[in-house]
Amino acid sequence: MRPGVLLVVLSVMAVSGAGLARAQQAPPEAKTVRFEGTLANVKYVYGVAPPVARVRPGDTIDATTLDAFGNAIQKPGDTLALVKGDNPLTGPFYIEGAEPGDTLVVRILDVQLTSRQGIGATVPLFGALNATSYTAMLHPPLPERVWFYPLDPASNTATFQALDSKFTTKIALHPFLGCIGVAPAGGEARSSIVPAEFGGNMDAPEVSAGNTLYLPVNVSGALLYFGDGHAAMGDGEIAGTAIEVPLRVRLQVQVRKGKSINWPRFENDREIMTTGIYRPVDDAVRIAFTELVGWIHAEYGLSEQDAYELLSKTAKIRLAEMVDPNYVVVASIEKKYLPAKKTTAP
Repeated sequence: MRPGVLLVVLSVMAVSGAGLARAQQAPPEAKTVRFEGTLANVKYVYGVAPPVARVRPGDTIDATTLDAFGNAIQKPGDTLALVKGDNPLTGPFYIEGAEPGDTLVVRILDVQLTSRQGIGATVPLFGALNATSYTAMLHPPLPERVWFYPLDPASNTATFQALDSKFTTKIALHPFLGCIGVAPAGGEARSSIVPAEFGGNMDAPEVSAGNTLYLPVNVSGALLYFGDGHAAMGDGEIAGTAIEVPLRVRLQVQVRKGKSINWPRFENDREIMTTGIYRPVDDAVRIAFTELVGWIHAEYGLSEQDAYELLSKTAKIRLAEMVDPNYVVVASIEKKYLPAKKTTAP
């Protein structure tokens, strides 16, 4: 039989032969969903709200965000009184097929600055070294002050200029989303300042290009929100702000059906990472490591006690932030220390 005839026969058999499986319709091609975040459409809570767009698994979201101040601070003399709300969020995006008990997979493809200027500030009654309404002090809170950071993508640096001297220094850029999360469980609506089990204001530099974020799905469609762009941030975000910037981000979404997690997780080619989000900080650390032990046991086959011992010798922890209603700790282990992966569970 000539090759061309054989090809035709096999094609016919694939779609119409008696007793053969019926041909399945090819899934629709992935598309890019574009959305511009503006003051007119941003949100200030994570919760159930009408979606700004519906996205299929495999699709890419290409969207812009405002900075933590709603882009209100632009020049010397501008004050926080101009800010209409903290951490404005782009979204929510409804992810087709995502249901409670699933895991939302967010691949962070690209994070780009959309401004040549970033903002930092100290805010009265806010910050790790500041008197707050919960940490009462006899001395007055630190005053409001604002720093402007010129950004240079060509050299990949921001410039710090001291306000009380002529000192300057360069800071390497590491753009990431300070806020990313889904609607919480139980019908709750949570402030955009709050980090918790649903993600939220984690201020984790791991929310950057090249990493994958896993989030628990609590409601139909998951309802994905993001914002609070950062050009760079020190561990702990101790003064209460990073270098705050607007961003353009590209996120590809997938859904792992019937695979549930309790807290946000991250992964890249080199390591797996879990989060603990709570107060006090020792409980946040315990949550992060309990999650990491469970992940290693479920996916890599080590017993829980072996995983516990291995982490005690190889793990790393990052205090992502300690200024919001909950502290955020990220625990990680490099994959080179782990056995071959045995499952595809999140």
